[in-house]
Amino acid sequence: MTETAVLRQRTPQEPSAPPREGGLLAGLLRTARPRQWVKNILVVAAPAAAGELFSRHALTQLALVFVLFTACAAAVYLVNDARDAEADRAHPTKRHRPVAAGQVPVPVAYAVGGCLGLLAPVAAAWLCSPAVAALLTAYLGMQLAYCVSLKHVLVVDLAVVTTGFLMRAMIGGLALGIPLSRWFLITTGFGALFMVSAKRYSEAVQMAGKAGATRALLTEYTTGYLRFVWQLAAGAAVLGYCLWAMEEGGVPHTSVLPWRQLSMVAFILAILRYAVFADRGTAGEPEDVVLRDRALALIGLVWVAMYGLAVANW
Repeated sequence: MTETAVLRQRTPQEPSAPPREGGLLAGLLRTARPRQWVKNILVVAAPAAAGELFSRHALTQLALVFVLFTACAAAVYLVNDARDAEADRAHPTKRHRPVAAGQVPVPVAYAVGGCLGLLAPVAAAWLCSPAVAALLTAYLGMQLAYCVSLKHVLVVDLAVVTTGFLMRAMIGGLALGIPLSRWFLITTGFGALFMVSAKRYSEAVQMAGKAGATRALLTEYTTGYLRFVWQLAAGAAVLGYCLWAMEEGGVPHTSVLPWRQLSMVAFILAILRYAVFADRGTAGEPEDVVLRDRALALIGLVWVAMYGLAVANW
């Protein structure tokens, strides 16, 4: 009995949280995941693909949509961290999150998240269009359902996270009234599934045999299944992009070179390079993978250049 009592006294001290950095506002900002905001740059994808990116109206609308989508994502992060506070305290790294560490009280996280979730669609309906407001509302509803229950449903959790990326890519086109190409949607959707499943696979590999995993489905997915998913998604994304690039034939019209078709090379190289990290089980956050690998960043810049030349018909 004495040993049991000693262990119970020691247990709460082991996952002790680090010293708090800053006050409540700093904690709220950290909970909103500023590093994740780079994902919302996808709002420019559809206008860029249509060559309608650089007008004053387009830039203004896209900046506004970026802010509104960021607010919605922040609302979801706040609610998610408030719900998972207890579980996060048992995780080796997530216990440092402001809500889990006590820097941001759980009721405050719920309140701020709720306010952002209500204000963003209302602002979108007033400043943008009903379609943008509807998509933001759908995104919030889907993500909140994910936080409550869908993240515990096999395969559905992958579909929800993937759809979140696809919505980011769609909303820019909706804001500017740009028709969305079927090939654009297919490539974006499967490209997102590739990164999401690669991240899940990496998490499963890294957390194998370790205690404190807060993503419950990692214990139900097998690494073999997740590997199959990211390989399937990578192949579908490449196929969709190639079909889009060859849709108008391989002969250039007024451009110097067939940049649209040549961009397939850079796109495929980017997928293959990203797959290296997926195969190693080190494909965490997509933005971290891209920014820390110079070769992948360079390939991405080459692809952007080719894509831009194709849109400009240079």
